[in-house]
Amino acid sequence: MTETGNDAPRRARPLVLAAPSGTGKTTIAHRLVDEHDDFVFSISATTRTPRPGETDGVDYRFVSRERFDQMVERGEFAEWAEVHGNLYGTPTANLEAASERGDTVVLDIDVQGAAQIQAAMPDVTLVFVLPPDAPTMLDRITKRGTESEAEVKRRLRSALEELARVYEFERVVVNDDLDTAVADVEAMARGHEAGRRPFDETARIDTLRRDLAEALRMRMEAEAEDAESAGGS
Repeated sequence: MTETGNDAPRRARPLVLAAPSGTGKTTIAHRLVDEHDDFVFSISATTRTPRPGETDGVDYRFVSRERFDQMVERGEFAEWAEVHGNLYGTPTANLEAASERGDTVVLDIDVQGAAQIQAAMPDVTLVFVLPPDAPTMLDRITKRGTESEAEVKRRLRSALEELARVYEFERVVVNDDLDTAVADVEAMARGHEAGRRPFDETARIDTLRRDLAEALRMRMEAEAEDAESAGGS
């Protein structure tokens, strides 16, 4: 917790990190929290199945869809969205508790959720994380080994939709060097000038969208060819 000269905790702006899968935003978020006492995670609730190594209450709060729906009805979320068939939400209580402590809440969420947070809490730091290029992003998605081919294609479609909304963000960070990306995001969260404006990265964004669209097209064509071959055998 960071304190002012009169020992009163400052009110830090929540830090919203949003990006498609495979950009490294979760790694950046973990680095900030691990290296700075005044950066804390907002633990999201989700209906998805835990991945290997994930702990309930640490990585996410894993709940049933029925329980999630009840939380929505009670207005317990600052934002929530359905992503890749699963529900994710940020409990308002997490943000309020951290604000009272003077901590910077790190929100590692999707673009839909970032828009809701901005509408509910205009005083936030919005950062969109970009990968250096499409091959790097695809490698990060597929090397997990936990996503099916159908899931990879869903993530590519979502990435194209999310990249179309990058200009809604105040700043972008290109994660081509992790240490630099972490330092830039920390600086922005503390109110310093860092990162770049989305329009400064127009060429990179356009190339990403073109290359990801081509990668999706090729995977869909391969799927159609496999289906045709299977049908003819």
